Amino acid sequence: MPEPVRHVRVPTYDDLEAAAKVVSDHLPPTPLDTAYGRGPEIALKLESLQPTGSFKVRGALNALAAVPHDVPVITASSGNHGLGMAFAAGLTGRSITVVVSRNASPAKVSALRASGVDLVRFGNSFDDAEAHALRLAAEGACYVSTYNDPYVIAGQATIGFELDDQLPGDVTVLCGVGGGGLAAGLGLWRSRRPGARIVAVEPERSTAMSAAVRAGTQVDVEVGETLADGIAGNIEPGSVTIDLVREHVDGFVTVSEDEIRAAIRYLALERGVTAEGSGAVGVAALLAGKVPTRGTPVAVVTGRNIARSALVEVLGS
Repeated sequence: MPEPVRHVRVPTYDDLEAAAKVVSDHLPPTPLDTAYGRGPEIALKLESLQPTGSFKVRGALNALAAVPHDVPVITASSGNHGLGMAFAAGLTGRSITVVVSRNASPAKVSALRASGVDLVRFGNSFDDAEAHALRLAAEGACYVSTYNDPYVIAGQATIGFELDDQLPGDVTVLCGVGGGGLAAGLGLWRSRRPGARIVAVEPERSTAMSAAVRAGTQVDVEVGETLADGIAGNIEPGSVTIDLVREHVDGFVTVSEDEIRAAIRYLALERGVTAEGSGAVGVAALLAGKVPTRGTPVAVVTGRNIARSALVEVLGS
């Protein structure tokens, strides 16, 4: 029997403005790197420099601020959202439970263990971990989705407000998309930013969001092994991100594993930036010439939490 569809409030632009206050109280703006050097002129929004190594800390801070202190919190994560939630919990002296799959990134699992969260390993995919976390939350906790949550979506959108100050004029912003929290948030931001376009980038081996947008509803897709593990997996049925992405995001691009590898190498060797696979997909799409841009192309480097062995293997290939 399928799990019941959760009712989740759709965020508004007012939520984005409120989130900007919450996030800016705890985090300075991340740099916009326009020191292009050799190669194409790609501006890099360096979310990899967040204290947890990923943009996910934005949504986590905003979401946890909305949960009463005496309510237990459970989340599922492929790693980065859990690290963001752990950081936010540490600022407020509360405990949280994070569910991850047994095949989650070893680098992220190790960091989660060190963070002191109550870590639960379940299943062999993010989909398994998410379903288990939802069952646990039904026993009396608040479930904070890594994407299907109005406060998380609004928190991720604060990247856009920083771009308002850092880069006037026309922009084409590329971001990775899995469940769609970041793409939905940036899409809402774009609705009030003249001259902005948002392009969502998926790995070829996990295309749940573009499939959902085409179908008009959540559909399960086959998910393969990918370097972009942070955006791999299916989407919670009824997720508000699907309609937000369909309405506010300008297009989708898919990238291959070879293109992701090339982007990780380019970032490390040409720009001095460490990126995990999901953090490099926007750059991958631009390097492969897959995105016609208007104005300045901006790739959101969403995270740096790549296993050392994986980084060594990519750089040596």
